[in-house]
Amino acid sequence: MWWPETGVEPWLVALLLLGGFAAGWIDAVVGGGGLIQLTLVLMLPGITPVQALAVNKCGSVCGTAVSTVTFHRRTPARIRPALPMAAVAFAGSFGGASLAAALPTAVFKPVILAALVGVLIFTVARPQAGRVSRPERSAAAQAWISVGIGLVLGAYDGLLGPGTGSFLIIAMVTLLGFDFLRASARAKVTNLATNLGAICFFALHGSILWGLGLLLGAGNMLGGLLGARSAVARGSGFVRAVFLAVVTVLILKTGWDVIREISA
Repeated sequence: MWWPETGVEPWLVALLLLGGFAAGWIDAVVGGGGLIQLTLVLMLPGITPVQALAVNKCGSVCGTAVSTVTFHRRTPARIRPALPMAAVAFAGSFGGASLAAALPTAVFKPVILAALVGVLIFTVARPQAGRVSRPERSAAAQAWISVGIGLVLGAYDGLLGPGTGSFLIIAMVTLLGFDFLRASARAKVTNLATNLGAICFFALHGSILWGLGLLLGAGNMLGGLLGARSAVARGSGFVRAVFLAVVTVLILKTGWDVIREISA
C-alpha cells in the first residue's frame, strides 16, 4: 500500500514534511523525534496504529542513516565497536515489532514514564555525567554491556519506539562512561539497526504505506543532516541540554497518556 485509502489533505502533507524535519533534527541530536512523527501520523484519516508505527519507522530510518554518516565523518567516534550492539538491536527490534500488533501499549506506558523520570533525575543530579568520556570498564565488559543494551532497547524500539535514542544515550553515558556526543554518535548506529529491524517485519506483513513513509523520510533526511552537524559543532554540553528538553517533553506526553487512559 502506498497511501491511506481516504487520502491526505495538502495541509497535512506540509505538516508531515515539517514534522519529519523536526523529528530528524531531534533524533540526530538526542533521539526522541519519533514522538513527533507518530503523533502526526496517527492524525491521518484511515490509518491503523500498526500502519502508523510502520510509517514512523520508514521515515526515521532515512534521517537516522544520514545522521549516522554525518556523525562518523565529523567525529572521532568509530562505527566498528558499535556493530555488535547494532546487530543484537536489529534482532530485538524485529522481535519487538512482531509483538506490536498483539500487546496493548497502555501496559507499558507507566513503566516507560517511571524510566523517563529516573533518567531526568539522574541527568539533572549529576551535571558532570556525560561531559567527558571516561570509560572505566574493560573492553570485554563494554562489549557485553553494549549487547545487553542493544537487545533490551532494540525490542522496545520495535514494540513502541519513541524515546529509544534518548534511552540509548543515557545507557551509554551511565553504563559505559561515554560523553554525550560520543554516546549520541554510537546511538545512531544502533538506532539505524533497530529501525531497519522493525521495517523488515512491517514490510513482510504489508503494513507500510510507502508514499507516506518516503514523504516523512525526505523531511527526516534534511533534519538529520542539520541536527548531526549542530551536535558536532556545539559539543556535549549542547547535546545534554537538548537531551533534558526532549526527556521532559516525553515525560509530559507519556504522563498525559497514562492519566487519560486511567480516567477513560
